This record gives sequence, C-alpha cells and structure tokens, in this order.
Amino acid sequence: MADSAKLMEQFEGTAHGHQVPSSGWRICLAHEFAEKRKPYQASDVSAYDLVKHLGLGMRYLRWWYRKTHVEKKCPVIDLFNPLPLRQIYGCPLGGFGGGTITRGWRGEFCRWQLNPGVYHYKTVIADQFTVCLRRKGQTVYQQVLSVERPSVLQGWNWGYCGHYAFYHALYPRAWTVYQLPGQDVVLTCRQVSPIIPHNYQDTSLPVGVFIWELENGSDEAVDVSIMLTLGNGTGTKEDKRGGHWNEPFSLEKEGARVSGVLLHHCSPMNPYTLAISAREQAGTGVTHFTAFNPAGAGQAVWQDLLQDGRLDSPAGKGSLTEKGEVTAAAVCATCTVPARGHRMLELGLAWDMPRIHFGSKEKLHLRRYTRYFGSAGDACPALSHYALTHYEQWEEKIESWQRPILESSDLPPWYKSALFNELYFVADGGTLWLELPPEACAEDVQGPAGAGLSQIFPVLREYGRFAYLEGQEYRMYNTYDVHFYASFALAMLWPKLEIGLQYDIAAAVLNEDTQPRLYLMNGQTAQVKLKNVVPHDIGDPEDEPWQRVNAYLIHDTAGWKDLNLKFVLQVYRDYHLTQDMAYLQDMWPVCQAVMDAELKFDTDDDGLIENSGFADQTYDAWVATGASAYCGSLWLAAVCVMCKVAGIVGDGEVLQKYSAIRRKGTEAFERLLWNGKYYNYDSSGGPFSSTVMSDQCAGQWFLRASGLDHGEFQVFPRSHILSALKTIFELNVMGFANGTMGAVNGMRPDGSLDTSSLQSSEAWVGVVYAVAATMIQEVGVARG
Repeated sequence: MADSAKLMEQFEGTAHGHQVPSSGWRICLAHEFAEKRKPYQASDVSAYDLVKHLGLGMRYLRWWYRKTHVEKKCPVIDLFNPLPLRQIYGCPLGGFGGGTITRGWRGEFCRWQLNPGVYHYKTVIADQFTVCLRRKGQTVYQQVLSVERPSVLQGWNWGYCGHYAFYHALYPRAWTVYQLPGQDVVLTCRQVSPIIPHNYQDTSLPVGVFIWELENGSDEAVDVSIMLTLGNGTGTKEDKRGGHWNEPFSLEKEGARVSGVLLHHCSPMNPYTLAISAREQAGTGVTHFTAFNPAGAGQAVWQDLLQDGRLDSPAGKGSLTEKGEVTAAAVCATCTVPARGHRMLELGLAWDMPRIHFGSKEKLHLRRYTRYFGSAGDACPALSHYALTHYEQWEEKIESWQRPILESSDLPPWYKSALFNELYFVADGGTLWLELPPEACAEDVQGPAGAGLSQIFPVLREYGRFAYLEGQEYRMYNTYDVHFYASFALAMLWPKLEIGLQYDIAAAVLNEDTQPRLYLMNGQTAQVKLKNVVPHDIGDPEDEPWQRVNAYLIHDTAGWKDLNLKFVLQVYRDYHLTQDMAYLQDMWPVCQAVMDAELKFDTDDDGLIENSGFADQTYDAWVATGASAYCGSLWLAAVCVMCKVAGIVGDGEVLQKYSAIRRKGTEAFERLLWNGKYYNYDSSGGPFSSTVMSDQCAGQWFLRASGLDHGEFQVFPRSHILSALKTIFELNVMGFANGTMGAVNGMRPDGSLDTSSLQSSEAWVGVVYAVAATMIQEVGVARG
C-alpha cells in the first residue's frame, strides 16, 4: 500500500480531476466499506453521485489520516486495510468478556482478541501440540500435530499428514481426531470452553480445556505424552519489546493438583499472563520446560521430550527477555495406555488480563471474572485449576442444553449447526463483560437524566456491563440497529445480559452529548447525541465506551427511522421472555419518549412514518423515500407494542393514542405499499420503488416472536405476509446464486438484482437468518 502522503496526493488529485484512482474506487457510501467488490467505474454513477462519493472520500481520508497518524489509533472502520478472507478459523477458546483465543480447524492458534476490541490475526508457530509415543522404554514416534513446515523450530518433526486428521465443531466444543500412521494409536482432542446458558459466573472465565482421549489399538502398552508449547505473546512486535518472563507453578486444592507454566507478558498497557497446564492424577505425570527460544531451532525442548517422553522441569523463574528476544514454554502430560486400552490426559489454557484501559486511557475497568478470581493479575493458577476440575460439569450443562435440539428429528442438520456454531461471536466479538467499579453510584450509570431507571444500578451491579462489536472490521460496541438481529441469543440464553444492555441504551436515550461532530457523508456538523433518541452504538474501544457513545460518524443517526423502533420492540420481547415487570415499568417512559420523538417522521399524519430521501436506517447506503416496507413494518410493530404495554401498565391515554395511530397506519401501509404479491420497497414511485426487499417483514418477525400475532395485535394480514415470503423465497433466495447464498437484500420483480446501491445487491447474514426465522414462524402457523 502507498504511504499516507501518496494516498493524500492521490485523493486530492482525484477530487480535483474527477477521475477514479487506478487502484480501484474503495470509498463507498456504506456500512459494508470493506466488502471485496469490483471497483467503481466513472460510468457506473452519475456526475452528482461521483462528486458526492469523492467528497465523502476526501472527508474520510482526512479523518483516517488523523486517527492513524496523529492519534496513533485504529479507526472504527478502516478502508485502507481490509481484512483478507481466510477460511482457516475454527472454534474460539474462552468465555464472555475476558478475551478469546481462536484455533484454526487445522489446529493452529491463529486469532487473538485479548485487548478490548483489538484483534491480532497472527498464527504463532510455537503454539502447538506434540505427541510422543514410547514402547519398551524407547521413543518410537514423535510428531508435531501440525501440517505446517515453518522456517523456525526446524529441529522439530513437522508436516503431519492432514489426511489422517478430522475436525468437527459444535460450539462451544470442538473435536480433532488424529490417526497416527503405523502406530495403532488414535488421539482425540476435545476442546471445551465454559459457554453455559443462564450461567453468569463460569461463562465469564478466560479459559479453555483440551481433553485428550488416547486409544491404543495394538497388543502392547504404549507410553503417550502430549506436549503443549506456547509463545509468550500473540505474534506481534510487542513480543520482542523485552521484559517478559516465564515461571512454573503448581497448585493443589481439594485433592486435585494442577501444574504448568505462567508466561508473564509485561506490556505497558493492559499487561497479562498466559498459563499452560495439565492435571496430575494417579498414573499421569506432568512436567514442564520453563523457557525456550521459539525463533531458533527448538532442539533443547524437542530432544528433552524425545529422550524419555518427559520434560526436565527446571525449578525457578526464567530470565527476563531482552529487547528483540522472544520466549516460549512447554508443559507435558504423560500416561501409559494398556494394550487395546484407553486413557485420558487433561491440559488447559488460561489467560488473565484483569484490569483494562480503553484507548483513551481515562478509566480503569475490571473484567467480570475478577469478581470470582481477583484483579491482582495472579489468577492464572486458580483459573487453570478451576477449569481442569470443573470442565466435566460444564460439559454436562452444555449437553443438556444442546441435546433436545440435536436429537430432534424435526430439525435439519444445517439448522442445528447454525443455532450453536453461530453463537461463537457472542464471545469472540471483541466482547466486554465488565464489573462496575466498587465506588460506582447510580448516577454514574444512569447519567443526570436517568433517575427514573430504578433498576439500572442493581442490575448492572449484580450482572455487570456487556458489550460486543458490530464486527471485527466495524469496531463499534453494541451497534444497536444490528443488535436487533443478534439479540435473541442474549435474550433467550443470557437474559440478564440483554436486560443490562437495554438499561445502558435507555440511559443513553435519556441523556445527550452536545459536542459537535463532522459527519462524513454530508460534511455537515451536528450534535453527537440528541436526547430521547436511541444511539447508534455505545462507543469505540479506542475511546471510552459508555462514557462517549455514537462512534459511528458516517451519518447523523438522529434522523434514522429504525433505531427508536427497535428499542421498543426489544423491550417488549425481553419482557415477553422474562416476565420482568420492574424492567417493563422502568422502560415504559423511555418507550414513550422515543416513540414521541419518532412521530415527527409522520409528516402527513396518516399514521405511518416516512423515510426522508437519504439512507436513514440500518441500510445506510440504500436510500428510501416516503413510506417504506422496512421502516413502515417496524413502525407498525412498535405501535402495536405500545398498545400492548399500555394495556399491561394501565395507561389508558397512551393506549387510546396508539390504537388510533395503528388503525390509520395499517390502512396507509397497505394502501401505499402492498402491490398484490409483496410490499414495495418504498412509495416514491421511482425506478427501484418496486424492489422486493428481503427484510420487508421485519416487524412481523418480531411481533410473532413476542407472542403478538393474533387478534387485535395482528397488524399485517396473514395472507399478505405469506405471499410476500413466497415472493422473497422465489426471487431473493432461489433467484440469487441458485439459492446457495441466502437471501439477497434487494431483487427486482423481473428477477434481476437491485443495483441502485451497494447494499441492495448484497446478502447480509443477520438479515438472512431473520428472514429464515420469519419463514419458519409463519409456515409453522400456517401448517398448524
């Protein structure tokens, strides 16, 4: 990539000369900036659009340059460094909010998310499992269980044949089976993380366990050693800054002994410790190698294992690394497997970064797990011991959660897989789960205008604050327009986290941030956050989330039509699932405030809000004008919820108000958008107004999922919903890549893609799952 000065020159020249850079036009109106798409050509857009895009490009470039070269921080959206698609990742390790370490399906440790909201995509080659087999006192086989052939550690036996290994994942567990050629030995490594529904303690732990099942198919006993090696660091330049060190540890408690090595990574900001360990039991020995150079040949540790299947276990701490040096450690578990027999070895990985600062370095935060394991930075021995002595209980709970779904003959395999494997992002989404500071008071979390949120402080005090990123390339926490799609995972499995997240959003709604901000799309300055408007997100990990919200700076989202509505819908959905009346009563005034603010978008008083001729909703590059299927359906669903909740809390005046709006709005929605087969994209009458939008039934999806699907709360005619879904399936699903890539966002009625915007011709995973869920709901009702 060109350096910054050349980039600036290139874009300055582009803006003046009205020419597309030869490298390709990557600055687009979009959420999906980093999508790998063909470059725009000058003929693809009108002169007006080109000037508009160029203006956005220049504003973005100036902002990006200031962020990366002046502030020395990562931008929330980085157009110039898009992540390459690498289909190498498997099941991540770790619970919620303490950081995650992801292993690839080939066994490598290849993605690190320890610092809040920051990912490192580095495969650390020293991080490996190695097996050693000994028969009759002689080593007969020693192999790194990796297909790699790296340029370092060449004293090791690399290049395991991948044809003899198999990987399977069902989050939060994964299995790798290794058949050792010519040895009559099969190894199965089962990887477990503590992801347990309705558990608010162990689910927070930054640990993973590897259970090795050893099967000996031969007629003689074999000694099996499994060695885990780990570098001190995550493969970045920080590993070479010096001052890191390793030390062995052993912890015996309640009759169980766990031993291993601690790897202290002494970075100036957010220091942490890694721990590799194994459980000692009758017939199982645990040894270690405190420190070796992972940048060298690795002969010392390799030969140590080769000699007798064990490591020398030197006593005492390792020395501090010098600048430019790296270090690694090893732990080894050994047992004898009898002829035609079976044994098990248990190894663990833990990490401890208890005290964190965000990029602003303004406040110190404690992670959730420190409530149980302390915040002094010395928790790895206790974490390792706890994980290796409790994983069996975790697995029992995981199996009881998953078994009814896995054993159901009514559900197809892909559906079962998706339900569990797509949950990985709740842990691996740059996720935070923080304790409130001991000195915190109610006003610290509710703000000056949130006194009416009576339960916010006790809820956050008891269950902590939870946040996850919109995506690994869109690093904004709790992006609310898309949390709408993902929120069922929390609401159904960890409802206290969803309720806490909603309280944080409610507090942000009631407060404001009067600081001015330049928005990149139109170049205009506006207030960062208005009162009684739902924020787009709760902040940037490079700043100070919760304290400063709305890191998104493409559009001024105060004019977005969907955020307030999604808040109301999620409030009732959460109440429907939890029956938490105190929560509903707290949220009721907030719902009234955001709906009152939303009413200004009904410009013609027909009971239906109108879009304003710019991308004023989650599809932030797809313009809607007038009544629209997406925002209109969300609006009517939210109006329906207001009627329902008004009835629950006994607010007759509000019930009467929104009942009248519902009657008018329903008539307007059908009159303006229904065309006999589906709801038009919008009512503008423009060339793409009749587009078939896959997300047109979003309001109905939430209503039915919340039990509001019959009688007076049936907003949309069932025949119309079924007809619209049939049209979506025929055109957006089966007419797009022959039905192999989900539902495209927009399809023309003639079967061609809607190319009016970048986003209309894309398929979004969250939307695809929402559409599929809607179809399952409606077809199930129709069959019933």
